[in-house]
Amino acid sequence: MVCPSCGRLVGVADDRCLNCGRRNPGMWGLTGMVRGLGRDMGFVQLVIGGSILLYGAMLAWDVQGIQSGGLFSLLSPSAKSLLAFGASGALPVFGYGHWWTVLSAGWLHAGLLHILFNLLWVRQLAPETAELYGPGRMVMIYTAGSVAGFALSSAVGAFLPFLGGARLSVGASAPLFALLAALVYYGRRTGSRTVGSQAWTWAIVLFVFGFLTGGTDNWAHLGGFLGGYLTAKALDPLREERGDHVLLGVACLGATVLSVAASLVTFYVQIRPTLGP
Repeated sequence: MVCPSCGRLVGVADDRCLNCGRRNPGMWGLTGMVRGLGRDMGFVQLVIGGSILLYGAMLAWDVQGIQSGGLFSLLSPSAKSLLAFGASGALPVFGYGHWWTVLSAGWLHAGLLHILFNLLWVRQLAPETAELYGPGRMVMIYTAGSVAGFALSSAVGAFLPFLGGARLSVGASAPLFALLAALVYYGRRTGSRTVGSQAWTWAIVLFVFGFLTGGTDNWAHLGGFLGGYLTAKALDPLREERGDHVLLGVACLGATVLSVAASLVTFYVQIRPTLGP
């Protein structure tokens, strides 16, 4: 196999590359497959395709509940659909005990413009972050941003409602702020002013935009940024990505799929019987 870090030949089962020191350089024979997926491990295509699929499923699940009252609510799934597929917020997390929705909510969207805007940013930020950190660590940062963002928003909505928070919250914006934070940390860690200043500019613009528009979950944005920054710091972009980072990234994606499935099951078992016919 070819070592992903230095491009030299290594054994499939080698513990460490003799040339650059990367651990598990052969990735047990999976290196070629992973490299074939591109620098982002196919994550951009996966999150875009998965988000579109889930958005369409939510609309189809409750067609009569679709809202189209204004520009920002154009083709919005109903609250029942959002709950069923794994929306986060004070109600699901603390009202029903659905703690896993901090994972699933980052793949759901509340309207046509909402999903379009977020997925355009995914295409912009995810490949750049994968280039600097590696695809596995990029997925880990993205997931950590979703968990931290929706956990903070849910907690504020439940215990400090006068400060905002959200009863129901969805969207890729929380993990997107985590990617921005990772780029900010990369600039600080490496001294790259170009990367850091550009990421800061985007983050500030999006923060301000969130405060100026109604219905934006700014606590999720803040939590996502903090979670992404701390995770990026722990992973250290100056160190090479390891094979176990890729495996952990795949595990994060698997946990997200399970969180959506858990939301659907618990909705039918726990929530739907209380809603009536």
